[in-house]
Formats: sequence, C-alpha cells, structure tokens
Amino acid sequence: MDYKKYDIFSPMVFVLLVIVYLIVSQVAFHYHLNRLVGVDLYTIGVIFLGLAFFILGIVLSNYFLKNKEITLKSEKVDKIFSERLVLSLVIIGILLQVVNLIYLGGIPLFSGYLKARAATRIWLLSYLIFLPSINILLAKYDNKKYYLLFILGLLLFVSTGYRTTAMAIVISVLITLYYTKDLPWKYLILSIIAIFILLVAVGFIAVKSIEWQTWRSTPIELLFYRAGYTLQVLDHAAFMQGSTHGQLLYNTLMGFFKSSDPRVIVGSTTLGYAHSTTSTIFGPALLDFGLIAMLVQMTILGIVINLIYKVQTNVKSIFIGLYAILMAHLIIWIETGPTDLVVILFYLISIILLIYLVTIKKVENK
Repeated sequence: MDYKKYDIFSPMVFVLLVIVYLIVSQVAFHYHLNRLVGVDLYTIGVIFLGLAFFILGIVLSNYFLKNKEITLKSEKVDKIFSERLVLSLVIIGILLQVVNLIYLGGIPLFSGYLKARAATRIWLLSYLIFLPSINILLAKYDNKKYYLLFILGLLLFVSTGYRTTAMAIVISVLITLYYTKDLPWKYLILSIIAIFILLVAVGFIAVKSIEWQTWRSTPIELLFYRAGYTLQVLDHAAFMQGSTHGQLLYNTLMGFFKSSDPRVIVGSTTLGYAHSTTSTIFGPALLDFGLIAMLVQMTILGIVINLIYKVQTNVKSIFIGLYAILMAHLIIWIETGPTDLVVILFYLISIILLIYLVTIKKVENK
C-alpha cells in the first residue's frame, strides 16, 4: 500500500485528530479520573461547528487557488536562505538555549521552580530561530550530519520541561522528512510511536518534578486526564463567552513583554483561581469575544494553513519546512490553544515569505 497516495499531514488531518482527542477525553470522563465529570452536548456542538468552519476555510482557499499557477522565485530563495546562513542560524539557536540553561542554573525538566522561570526572552529568541532554521535546513539541504543538530537541539529544549516545544520540534521535523524523503511505512509508524513516548515521558517527568505536586497518576492516566481536564475547561468557556473581553488576545500579543500568561487568565476565569490552564484551540476566542469570533478564527486558520500547504505541494523548497512548523503547532493547539506569541510570529513570517517569494497568477484558458 502506497501511503503517499493519502497525504497524512494534509490540513484535514487536524479534523481527524480533534475527533481522536474527543475520544481520548471520553475515556477520562468514563473512569472519572481525578473526579472529571464530562461536558455538555452544547460544547461538543461548538467543537464540531468550529471544525465545519475550519473546513470552510480550506474550501475557500481552494476556490481562490483554482486555475492558478504557483511558482517560486528561486533566485531570491537561494540568496536569502543559503546553506551557510541557515546552518549558522541553527547553531545560534542551539547556543542561545545553552546560555538560557546556564542562566537558569539548572535543568527545568527536573524542577518546577526552574520551569516556572524557563520561558525567558533568551528562550523565546532561541526557539524562534532554531525551529524554522532546522526545518528549512533539513528540507532544502540533504546532509545526514544535520540530524545531529536536530537531536542536540531537541535534547536542549526537552530539558526546559515544556512538552509543547519538544513536540513541535519532533512533529515538524517528521512532517518535513515526510515530504522530502521517501519514508517507508515502518519508519513512519516507529516515528509516531516515538513521538507518543516522548509526549508521555516529558509530560510525566515534568509533572512529577513539580515540588508541590501531589498527583499519583500513571503516565497513561495523566495523558487521558489532561485531555479530559482541558475539554472540561472548554466546557466552562462555552458557557462564559466574551467574559475576558479581549484580555487573552492582548496578553498573548503583549504578555511576554509584561511577564503575564494568558493561560493563567483562562484558569482564573473558568476555574475561579489563578492557574495556568489550557482550553483547546476553541477556548480563547470563545472567552474573549464569543462564538462568532471562534468561527472566524477557525475559518482564517483553514484558509492560511491550506494556502501554505498548497504552496509547499507545488514549489517544495523552504515552504515544506514552514508548512511543517505551522501544521505541528496547529496539532498542538488542539490542546493548548492559540495563546503563544511565538507561534503567531511563525504564521506572520510564513505569510510574509509567501508574499515575497511566491507568485500566484491565473492560468489563461486557451
């Protein structure tokens, strides 16, 4: 069976993974893990409505690209993204993360106190540089030695204790390799299993290393619990629409520079106490502006992710790496939600590069 006939990393995989996430959360509700009780049918309806508008965004972008020719301005790409420059950026990103760990004075993965301080400005700059540069390097230049830089960078970011950054690095590189290498099925399956193990391991170690944490859940129970807990937070958000009046968006854009966390606002609003809390990809927009805003958000995401997807399908090159980054974060956002400034920056950078480096013109019918 040729799995390449079925593009398993197309934008539509997001819809499938949301449904899988719902199934996983239902397991947590069924066994009442840590007293989880489930969600209202209205919340499930809101989720599927959001998915419908995401698909609408894909349809709209496909309509826009109908009978259009997509070409890459190769000379500009080669001039801007030379191998030496991209390699240098990867190394700079790695060195910045080393500096960040030295500054923290330890390994945040093994300390809740250090993890609380790990997302420094150095960390932000390191991640902003490393993630796109390693994916572009692997997408554009075929050199097996570069995988050592990927592994080194991954280990350094795992050491911060943040699952999302580690998962984004691994998932994005897997997507990049999927589109640039002819990966056999067995390697693809093994890679997905390895990602699952990394997800469970980093999350479990990070939780157990929090000095004030008293949970006694197993790694697998914790995985199911997080899905159920996050969906239950969304349930609160679905019935508290517009209650944050744009604070989440504002603090997502400005909070890093003011040392405020939009996820703490999510926790304060939905749970009644200050706690960094995720609310799925649908929650923040619901809390900030209501259902209409969430549907607009999902439509825009569908348009943008499918547009980048179609571009990388046609022109390859650096856009494989850029699409891999955006798709990886879209998958992660299923749980965490769009409350990360760095990911929004990745989307903006990708759109700017698309405008500057790609020509989309109508094909004249003869």
